[in-house]
Amino acid sequence: MNYEVADFNTDVIEKSHDIPVLVDFWAEWCGPCKVLGPVIEGLAGKNEGRWALIKVNTEVHQEIAREYGIEGIPN
Repeated sequence: MNYEVADFNTDVIEKSHDIPVLVDFWAEWCGPCKVLGPVIEGLAGKNEGRWALIKVNTEVHQEIAREYGIEGIPN
């Protein structure tokens, strides 16, 4: 299952009108992210349709992280 953000407005904002959306801000170099990521991905897979997981790599999507005031990860 692909949880990576493609379009934040569509994947998060619009989708949140239908179901809760959990946004995981992370980066490849983040040790705690490597531990937390698989756990929440597993939970999302088991609860598909009840809530959605969207992962935002803060190295790739710096503008989104800045816009939402992300100063530390995982967040």
